[in-house]
Amino acid sequence: MKRLVTAAIVASALLCGPLMAADLNANRAPDDVPAIEERWTYSITPYFWAAGLSGETAQFGLPTVNMDASFSDIFDNLDFGGMLMGEARNGRFSVFGDLIYTKLSADDNTPHGSLATSVDVDTQTFAGLFGVGYSVLEGPEGRLDVVGGLRVWSVETEISFNGGILGGRSYTDSATWVDGLAGVRGTYNFTPNFYAIGWGLVGGGGANIDWDVMAGVGYNINETVSATIGYRALGVDYRDNGFIFDVVQQGPIVGFTIRF
Repeated sequence: MKRLVTAAIVASALLCGPLMAADLNANRAPDDVPAIEERWTYSITPYFWAAGLSGETAQFGLPTVNMDASFSDIFDNLDFGGMLMGEARNGRFSVFGDLIYTKLSADDNTPHGSLATSVDVDTQTFAGLFGVGYSVLEGPEGRLDVVGGLRVWSVETEISFNGGILGGRSYTDSATWVDGLAGVRGTYNFTPNFYAIGWGLVGGGGANIDWDVMAGVGYNINETVSATIGYRALGVDYRDNGFIFDVVQQGPIVGFTIRF
């Protein structure tokens, strides 16, 4: 029973830096800096994040469980996962979002079968970030944005018992909270086709701390499509009335951006 709950809670946590600190225009004369185009442009980025997990969690009044799971361990219990980023930009101003949703399940027989013969565990996790940014550095080499936003977390787990004394009963434990974050996002163009990209955000609110960093490289396939590969790490520490969600997810991330 404890092994099943531990595996399900681990599976439920699947979700869901600044690249250049130097002045991007330091070596350019003022007349050489191109004017920033004042019109709205948009992009969407479906992505895949193969994140492992470490940390601790507690639900249903059970003792705290220490976790250390690879992505393959989590993927075995994945029913559905969706990850999407988007951005709207006009000149130096930008609006962006990041959505992560996962639905996972696990089932197993109980050790003795007196209270229940088997247990089913279903978990849904949502993390949604909405933010705004302003470019403090802007030029043909790239840009550096100062950003701020809010991230909404929602974690819900349901345990259903089959057979035995508890057969037909189910119990749900959940938590929803909002964190405020601030940081930077940036890109740097090595060539017209190859570029570096990254972000660093940190904050809190409902959680004691909430942070998110990523660094990667990308390639412009054509004027509207690009591909990015990198490494992302995200951590959150939420505790309230025995509900503990203190985890760090990290691993490779791959995305395809469509601009219009």
